[in-house]
Amino acid sequence: MKRYLLLLLPLALFSFSLSEFKPVDKTNSVTFDIKNFGINTKGEFKGLKGSIKWDAENPSNSSFDVNVDVNTINTGISLRDNDLKEAKWFDASKYPIINFKSTNVTATNVTGNLTIKGITKQVNFPFTVAPVPSGYLFEGTFTLNRKNFEVGGSSFSLSDNVQVMLKVYAEQ
Repeated sequence: MKRYLLLLLPLALFSFSLSEFKPVDKTNSVTFDIKNFGINTKGEFKGLKGSIKWDAENPSNSSFDVNVDVNTINTGISLRDNDLKEAKWFDASKYPIINFKSTNVTATNVTGNLTIKGITKQVNFPFTVAPVPSGYLFEGTFTLNRKNFEVGGSSFSLSDNVQVMLKVYAEQ
């Protein structure tokens, strides 16, 4: 009997160190910034959902699998938001979800697959993590080329590069 208990001890310790967390939408922000006619234009997505498995003792055991609903896009101008949901931009009726799924996590960096409009590209970016009551706060920023995901065509006035800022509070 003692042997069985000794075999179960490592499993029990592992299960406590790797915990699953859920994003809490009301405190999260998935924002973006793009130059339009040389002026920074900001927007956001709401409704971040998914699963975050975080192992503070061994971050390489961690994983992120999160989504946002394209239909929640908000730039502060409803006419522009409606246009961004159309086929030329995000094609929200055909591709309503933007997904990020990690493939490699360290204490300060995450690599993963970002899927927009059915197109998956690898992204890599630094992030910070801080313990907060009932969970963790994850923050990171990365830049992507919107044309790699076929979001909009060529434009004289609109930059190809979009900066994405993440602030994700997750709790058990």
